[in-house]
Amino acid sequence: MNKLRGKVWRFGNDVDTDLIIPARYLNTSDPKELAQHCLEDADPTFAGKVGQGDIIVAGKNFGCGSSREHAPIAIKAAGVSCVIAASFARIFYRNALNIGLPILESAEASNNIAEGDQVEVDLDTGKITNLTKNESYQATAFPQFMQELINTGGLIEYVKKRIGK
Repeated sequence: MNKLRGKVWRFGNDVDTDLIIPARYLNTSDPKELAQHCLEDADPTFAGKVGQGDIIVAGKNFGCGSSREHAPIAIKAAGVSCVIAASFARIFYRNALNIGLPILESAEASNNIAEGDQVEVDLDTGKITNLTKNESYQATAFPQFMQELINTGGLIEYVKKRIGK
């Protein structure tokens, strides 16, 4: 089973890529450097307090704005294991999967999970369990090949594995 568990960090609607990783830090592609500035314009203390495996829960249109891959890279490098939102901007959705960051769409989870809640996500089934409130929500599970893409660390690692390199 492919389960993630973590503390929730809550963000609202229309969190754009400039909030996720401000343009002033785009002079680097080093994941560790990007992680230090992850979401600092939304919450200046986020990068210093997010823990390995924690989960972001947000509202509608998460990742809107520019098409920069730096945004999901910063989130993943900061230690976030998964992002749950009511909806994602399409380019962010694709970029997140391409770098191996699991993201799940669930309006019900987005509306009911609070900051600080402990959440478990089953990537095999799409089941999201709020352990704090003893509630469950359903997101669409990824097809098997997408789960493999995520588990191998993203598109580049997936292709390397498929061609035997």
